[in-house]
Amino acid sequence: MDLTRALTEATLGIDAVSAALDAASAAQRRDAVLALDRTAQRRLYRLAQDAPPLTLEDFVPADRAARESVRHFGRNTLPLPGPLRFFEKRFSRPDAGPPRLFGYNETPVVGLIGPGYFVAVTTAGEPAWAPRGAVVVDYFRVPDSAVPDGWPRVVPNSHGLQRLVYHRTRDFMRRLSRHVTIGAAYKVERPLDHYFVLVREG
Repeated sequence: MDLTRALTEATLGIDAVSAALDAASAAQRRDAVLALDRTAQRRLYRLAQDAPPLTLEDFVPADRAARESVRHFGRNTLPLPGPLRFFEKRFSRPDAGPPRLFGYNETPVVGLIGPGYFVAVTTAGEPAWAPRGAVVVDYFRVPDSAVPDGWPRVVPNSHGLQRLVYHRTRDFMRRLSRHVTIGAAYKVERPLDHYFVLVREG
């Protein structure tokens, strides 16, 4: 299966998309996923409704140590100049506490708008959220204990220019393959019709 065709062919189902992504090399997978435009990302998010649900281990595998940083390379559909649509989400597992992940956004303008810290949890037990995706990246919350060395200082998303980007936002995540996820952004409970794809490193 040609990877570009699998990601853009409207007649293919989620199983074919997942199989093509899993069969690709890491470089092929990353290049193809980060080339996806708004139309393709919207379609894939809807298609991924039928994929197996995500777990937190899809973002930070179980064999990673606490406070080990895991990079996910991303592209969003925000109305920004091309280079600013590319970013990384970095996730880690905290030292202790209930199941959750900490994370922030590494962008070309992180020094200007801030890191956009979040806490990722499953949507189990949230009937309004679960249909949107099995994991939510929640910017209403920020890490409440230590984060990996080298990460930026933790600040609330109501602080500074972050307020314009991350404040009162949640991203709902669905699975595309073992390494690839796709998210849809909501402001409070309102869908924004903005999407992003992530490719996990390693």
